[in-house]
Amino acid sequence: MIAIVDYGVGNIRSVERALVHVGAEARLTADAAELKHADGIVLPGVGAFAPALAKLSEHGLGRAVVDLARRGKPVLGVCLGYQLMFESSSERGLHEGLGLLPGRVVEVSNSERLPVIGWCRTTQTAPSPLWEGIADHSYFYFVHSFTPDAASGAIGCSDHSPAAAAAKENVMGTQFHPEKSGADGLRIYANFLALCG
Repeated sequence: MIAIVDYGVGNIRSVERALVHVGAEARLTADAAELKHADGIVLPGVGAFAPALAKLSEHGLGRAVVDLARRGKPVLGVCLGYQLMFESSSERGLHEGLGLLPGRVVEVSNSERLPVIGWCRTTQTAPSPLWEGIADHSYFYFVHSFTPDAASGAIGCSDHSPAAAAAKENVMGTQFHPEKSGADGLRIYANFLALCG
């Protein structure tokens, strides 16, 4: 079972449908105890860093994700969920993140418009099981104004995101939305599901 952390943010139903499409038993949950029984955890999200982190902390969900990740459970962060896994964010002040990935989240600085919305070519900068079966320079769908600046742990980059994807052992994530990225995005979820087997 793949647990999708339900902490009151948008886009979780799309993530659920994508996981089911690739063969996962996917379950939305706001119960920290239920995360322990999952084979893997997906931390989705759309919105702003600080309010999302506060919601994640309300019922101990953030602490549970960190504890389980440190014990080796596979965790995939998507968009804002990915950003929350870094050490800090400068969105509307300085905020501490979950600290599962090295680096900080900063405003996109090389775009004429924010948020960056649309399909961007993504370059694979390091090998990863997440990229299995996906051609380098494939296009993925992005919607973001902030992005991780991490070079350490980055496995992919795009024009507006030096860490469009990152991984550190069992913790990984994407700034783009795999559930909105066609066949290659579904392959990201299928590859994550395989890591949870």
